[in-house]
Amino acid sequence: MSDFMISDQQNTKQRIGGERFMTKIFYDKDANVDLVQKKVIAIIGYGNQGRSQALNLRDSGIKNVIVGSRNDESWNTANKDGFPVFSIDEAAAKADILFLLIPDEVAPQIYEEKIAPHLKKGDVINFSSGYNITFKHIQPSDEVDVIMVAPRMIGRGVRELYQSGEGFPTFVAVQQDSSGSAWDITLALAKAIGSTKKGAIQVTFNDETYLDLMAEQATWPLIYAVFTEVYKYQVEMGHPEEAVLMEMYLSKEPAVMMEKAADIGLFKQLPFHSHTSQFGQLTGFAKTDKSFIQKFIVSQYEKITSGMFATEWEKEQKSGLVKFEELRNAAFNNEMSKAEERVKERLE
Repeated sequence: MSDFMISDQQNTKQRIGGERFMTKIFYDKDANVDLVQKKVIAIIGYGNQGRSQALNLRDSGIKNVIVGSRNDESWNTANKDGFPVFSIDEAAAKADILFLLIPDEVAPQIYEEKIAPHLKKGDVINFSSGYNITFKHIQPSDEVDVIMVAPRMIGRGVRELYQSGEGFPTFVAVQQDSSGSAWDITLALAKAIGSTKKGAIQVTFNDETYLDLMAEQATWPLIYAVFTEVYKYQVEMGHPEEAVLMEMYLSKEPAVMMEKAADIGLFKQLPFHSHTSQFGQLTGFAKTDKSFIQKFIVSQYEKITSGMFATEWEKEQKSGLVKFEELRNAAFNNEMSKAEERVKERLE
């Protein structure tokens, strides 16, 4: 499977050179679950993703699935689901493959204190996020395989789409192939949780990290800004806040539009709208000054890839999340959020 491995450097060179980078997408036929049948797989963290992936593994015939957890409600849930549950230390010592499914911000400390001391040559660490590898907050020894199977789906969807037989898309990557079979293991695990049915897209750890952070720090902030500014202007023009919010998104029409966009394309969903709507959307899009948007995207990307955001976020965590709470409180209590509360109270 070594032909599928592409380093970050090679990946970047191909894209900068102007060539279209045709990445590999893996399906069921490309993976063999039998390769992991005899492995002890430890799910570290039994939250939404941990529970869904553990249940999917078991339903795919993987018999040796254990859970490493704190002694809290997640421990009880795993017990009720019929999995052997251990402390994280014990699970790490028993496992051949570890699914690291805990929040990025706590993972480095848990890894250093409870996982790294128990790793053996040939073990496999499966990340669901590239963050801590990209920014070197976790640096595994060169004796283990470092891979990523990262569902592009919330935990509930991972389980429900597996059960329905539809599957869900996933990013897959190999950062370190100590054993020489890391890609085979990666694809076997991707198939076992149900993602190769829909398509497992080959990326690098950096790809996953940067794309994820850009969605959070560029795409959504721009969307939030558009909604809040349009809301403020229309209310200032005398339109009822109830009608403004309903027209913007409370009706859930944008959710239906995005579902259609995912099915057939962002612009190709336009024929579901009236001709008046289509003409207005297309002429407005053509007239939009995108220079500010482009500058904002570039600045956010540079902040992410330089490590500036990771440093800022680490500092914020150490300071007790003071700024985080201030920003969240400001958003939850801005004009539009308060209007939402008033409108929803009347609608309900």
